[in-house]
Amino acid sequence: MYNNCMKKRISDKIINRLTLYHCILNDYIDKGEEHISSGQIAQLLKVDDSQVRKDLNLLNNSGKSRVGYIVKELKKSIESTLGFAKTKKAYIVGAGNLGLALAKYRDFSNYGLNIVALFDVDESKIGKEVNNKKIYDIKELPAYVWKEFVDIAILTVPAQYAQSCAEFLTKAGTKYIWNFTPKVLKVPDGVQVWNENIMGNFLQFTYDLN
Repeated sequence: MYNNCMKKRISDKIINRLTLYHCILNDYIDKGEEHISSGQIAQLLKVDDSQVRKDLNLLNNSGKSRVGYIVKELKKSIESTLGFAKTKKAYIVGAGNLGLALAKYRDFSNYGLNIVALFDVDESKIGKEVNNKKIYDIKELPAYVWKEFVDIAILTVPAQYAQSCAEFLTKAGTKYIWNFTPKVLKVPDGVQVWNENIMGNFLQFTYDLN
């Protein structure tokens, strides 16, 4: 989803850290703070200051000695580097608890993600709206994707339906799947899948408690 140059230059781990830096910068702006140092960012995230400086050196932005970085300029540099400015359309497949929660999450728009619709098979949900986003019958998905030029599918269906849904989505022309199901999907060449491993992240976080 980034251009080829950015994909080669910035790793997934760095992208993850830059988004955390972006959150901190938003908080600083809300507080009216104009400057921030790499040390302040490092202290908040409990990481090494040299790592923060190394990450920020990838941006077209430089701090000043004893002053630090201008918060608003650093925020714009991160947004430009990670492509926040270019809005990407997405739709959710599965209007269950997780799908509805994602549809209600308003901060996605701050990162260039526009969730435009949800799709489900449950007739009791079809036609309703969540956060001004309509829930459509899954049968309408291929025509909708073609008409609206939607880039990304967010998959939140029960695990037993994940693979069949993925096959349906790729046949409809979807090239990017953000997979929230606990299934490793088999997709054709040219289709990219990002697995959101919620339980894996939880187990990493709590490993030391064992």
